Parts: sequence; C-alpha cells; structure tokens
Amino acid sequence: MINSKKVRKAIIPAAGFGTRFLPATKAQPKEMLPIVDKPIIQYVVEQAVNAGIEQIIIVTGWHKRAIEDHFDRHFELEARLEQSHKQDELAEIKKISDLANFVFVRQKEPLGNGHAVLVAKDLIGDEPFIVMWGDEFIYSEPSAILQLIETHNAYGGPVIAGINVNDAGLDRYAIADVSKIKDDVYKINRIVEKPGKDKAPSHFATHSSYLLTPDIFQILENLPPGKGGEIWLPEAIDRLISQRDVYTVLIKNARYYDCGNKLEYLKAVVEFGLKHEDLKSDFAKFLNDLEI
Repeated sequence: MINSKKVRKAIIPAAGFGTRFLPATKAQPKEMLPIVDKPIIQYVVEQAVNAGIEQIIIVTGWHKRAIEDHFDRHFELEARLEQSHKQDELAEIKKISDLANFVFVRQKEPLGNGHAVLVAKDLIGDEPFIVMWGDEFIYSEPSAILQLIETHNAYGGPVIAGINVNDAGLDRYAIADVSKIKDDVYKINRIVEKPGKDKAPSHFATHSSYLLTPDIFQILENLPPGKGGEIWLPEAIDRLISQRDVYTVLIKNARYYDCGNKLEYLKAVVEFGLKHEDLKSDFAKFLNDLEI
C-alpha cells in the first residue's frame, strides 16, 4: 500500500449554459433537472459523500444560484413542514445541506472545463481530489468514486474511471490506449478524444469521474487555449501522462448516465423511476400498458 494523503475534497464544475436542453435551461441550471424527485447534481454529490468525501467545491456561474440555494438551508420551508407534521419530508430536506461542507466558487468566464477546475486550486492546496461533472455520473456498486480512491491508495497516482463502450461510444468519448497492470487496473499510455471506430486504440472510455493530484494545476496554468479558445482538462491530462504514471480502473457493474443528453436523461428518469420504492410498481405497470 502506497502512503498517500486522504482524498477529502471533490470539485464539481457546474458553470455551463446547458444549451442542449434549451429552453428548459434558460432560467434553470441543467444540473437541477430532476431525476424523479432529486436533481441530477444531488446524485453526484451523494456518490462522492458516500465514498468519504468531506468537502464539495461546486464551480458555478452567475446564472447558477439555484444550485447554491439547493444545498443551503431553507428555514421557511422547514418551518412549514414542521407545522404540518411532515417529519419525513423535513428530515429529507435538512439532510441535503448536511451532506458535506459545501463551498461555491464562481467561474467568471466560460473558459473551459480545465479552467473550471483551475479556479478551485486554492481550495485544494496540496491534496489529491476528485473531479465529477454536475450533469453526469456513473451508477455502480461499489461506487466509481470509491473504486478510484482504492486504486489511488494502492498505486499513488491519478486515476480516471474507465468504462467499456460499444462502437457508437468511440465517436462520443475519450478512448484510452492502456496496458494492464492487475485485475481491473490499467496504466494509460495515451488518450484519444472521440477517435471513431477506425482510429480508436481500444473500446476503453476514460471519462466522467477523475481522481487527480495537485500537479495538474501547474499544467492547467501553462496550458495554451485549445478548441474554442478554452482550456480543456483532457489536454492537461495528456500532458500529465507524459510526466508520470496515470491509471484507469474499469468500473465494475457500471451504468453511465450522461444527463446532459436529452435521450440519456430520459433513460435515467425511467430507470430510476423503476428503482424508486414508492413508484416502481405503478410505474412499471404504466410502462407495460403503453402501446408502443
């Protein structure tokens, strides 16, 4: 076992405009779109917290105040629930703000997802940290974040979640050229962004959840703007791979939910509806009765 500082913090960039969901996201953050009865970003936060993360750093923009409000206390609502003797609902609402120590930092300009990570640098210091996105997550048991932390504790380096994808995924995700180390752990040799079937080095997508070390910040600070004049985290990781070993772990029993995509968001709503204790029986009957 390699000695390493405990992974205590997670950065969740959530400053984008959500243009793929307009007009729904004109006045509402895409991260706040509900999957049954919880916003997408709450599923993301809960996965991190359940893996032992203590501080959640959410990178927002001026138009994302609803995210900050969601993870804050709502005293008027709590008082009304108390007066109405709705104790279960009251406990559920109070639990949200107590999930972790929440810190919000603004990304003042839309300069890319790498820049969104960089603006949280001073809050991270010299500790390893998690990066997750506010509109997507991996559902697995054990959780993807827990698997990243376990791999980091064993090997000491940065780790990215890995998922096997079909041919269609080769046009959508970053695909890694990897060398197997042990079991489901691999060393990343290089990452090719959306290579397509003809140029893909494998069917191994590396994305969604990252465990990074603080040396990524120096790379981000010196990285020239890429596509669209923005600073991209995958480009920084490419440079990191040339400097040190970076790992990926194939997430066991993984189901990836890209909720920034309309079709995948609808799939998530249906699948979580079928898991919901209060709804699954009636909802399953409704779906079975549909004449499709």
